[in-house]
Amino acid sequence: MASFQLAQVKLSWTALLTLAHFTYLLIGATIFQMLEREAESNNRNHFQLEKLSFLANYTCLDGPVLEKFVQVILYAWEKGVNPSGNSTNPSNWDFSSSFFFAGTVVTTIGYGNLSPSTVSGQVFCVFYALCGIPLNLAFLKQLGKWLIVYLGRLERGMVAVVPHKRAVEALAVSLFFVTGSLLFLVIPPLLFSYVEGWTFGEGFYFSFITLSTIGFGDYVVGTDPGKEYISLYRSLAGIWIIFALGWLALILNMGARVIKNVVVLTHPGFKRQEEEDEVSSSKLEVTSKI
Repeated sequence: MASFQLAQVKLSWTALLTLAHFTYLLIGATIFQMLEREAESNNRNHFQLEKLSFLANYTCLDGPVLEKFVQVILYAWEKGVNPSGNSTNPSNWDFSSSFFFAGTVVTTIGYGNLSPSTVSGQVFCVFYALCGIPLNLAFLKQLGKWLIVYLGRLERGMVAVVPHKRAVEALAVSLFFVTGSLLFLVIPPLLFSYVEGWTFGEGFYFSFITLSTIGFGDYVVGTDPGKEYISLYRSLAGIWIIFALGWLALILNMGARVIKNVVVLTHPGFKRQEEEDEVSSSKLEVTSKI
């Protein structure tokens, strides 16, 4: 009877997560469609009007020739070449940019605005990612452990002053969250806004989309051909990404732990089922070693 109840709890929790996950996706799809579809239609109509106006002003050109030129521009963009400006545009493959690209590979951000165009570069990218992604995950895991140790030291130091452990823990986590937010999600967008000419909202959007490894590629630092960047600008941005990822991963893990604790408090059977799963996995590990 008990095993039946645990199985029922497990099934209901799985069903609840599945329902919540797909409901979240459906809600997101609906809202994005409402927000973006009209803007896309307006942009498409504007582009078509601009093409017609261009053909009307330059009668020596015809539609097929213009379409071919548009395809050339699109091809250049897909290969990482900014079609605006001229041949003096900064290289996408100087050391600083290459370092930044290597960081986007191992962190799986993949902006999509730049990729290897040679067969040898593509093959190397595959094997580089195969080795680099596990190495990056191991580094982020170790960085997370170091941050947890630092957080523990902060809590112990505060407990020595204020002997209220629960309150101190909450305060220490809050300080850790606020300090990290300032260092990784507030100050960098301000710098990016100043250097790139973005608004703070655009800089914050770029920072979060980058650190969450979504990486749309609509905003990327150091790509404006009309600006002169310091040589290490993109390398410094890559270093910021690595350390900020470690902080954000720890924050997200804390959030997942809070959700798990809430579920355990509201559904005690889930905790028993989880303990049985851990015992079963431990037995399997022992059996495999034998």
